Amino acid sequence: MKYPDLDPVAFSIGPVELFGSSWGPLSVHWYGLMYLAAFLCAGFIANRRARKAHSPVTPAQVEDLIMYGAFGVILGGRFGYVLFYNFDRFLEDPLWLIRIWEGGMSFHGGLLGVLIAMFVYGRRINRGFFQITDFIAPIVPLGLGFGRLGNFIGQELWGRQTDGPWGMVFPRDPEALARHPSQLYQAALEGLLLFIILIWFSAKPRPRMAVSGLFLVCYGSFRFLVEFVREPDNHINFDLFGWVTRGQVLSAPMILIGLIMLALAYRKGAANAKNAK
Repeated sequence: MKYPDLDPVAFSIGPVELFGSSWGPLSVHWYGLMYLAAFLCAGFIANRRARKAHSPVTPAQVEDLIMYGAFGVILGGRFGYVLFYNFDRFLEDPLWLIRIWEGGMSFHGGLLGVLIAMFVYGRRINRGFFQITDFIAPIVPLGLGFGRLGNFIGQELWGRQTDGPWGMVFPRDPEALARHPSQLYQAALEGLLLFIILIWFSAKPRPRMAVSGLFLVCYGSFRFLVEFVREPDNHINFDLFGWVTRGQVLSAPMILIGLIMLALAYRKGAANAKNAK
């Protein structure tokens, strides 16, 4: 299958003559636009959810919620990539941490960043941590999907070699191998399918912490499976047994924690229902 003729740069602005100097051109990449689309989409869904009965967040509070989440994603994603995937490079060049334009973001780091941001925001509006996480869990997946589309357009994080008819040769691949378009697999699973599951699940009242737990279980499972066809980072390769990737090492605890959260949520919910009789 031929890779679509996609330019990672969506458009360029300039050059502009200003104060006697030429500035630009400024290149706007699709990956950045995908982040913008993710935050706009999150704001739209959050506004819809905030209008429902028993929402812990009011429509007037959504803008601040998205702002906190955006800082959590960007800062956590960058710190997570540096710590989880490239700590040696950071030790050699500490300023590389702030050179975000050179690339490198981690979902797991972004998740931790968002959780910290939601804890802080929940304290600010006097809401419980799991009230906030249950609210935002269905908001997140479509943003993840946009991010994976950005990976696809930017020709990064591609899959392993395949003989299947869906194999795709990425122009930037120095080996010119037919590979799994794993970015699209992740966009479909972590983005669209996870969104559908969580929107359906959260449409009815659920015990507190259940929606958050289901997010962890589903995302962790989808990511763990896709890692079998995603090319591991060259500088890391496999962490365990000659087949376990860094992404799987980071996703396995998510599945376990999510299952524990679901069990505790329904156990506590059942106890509350019994006491209410």
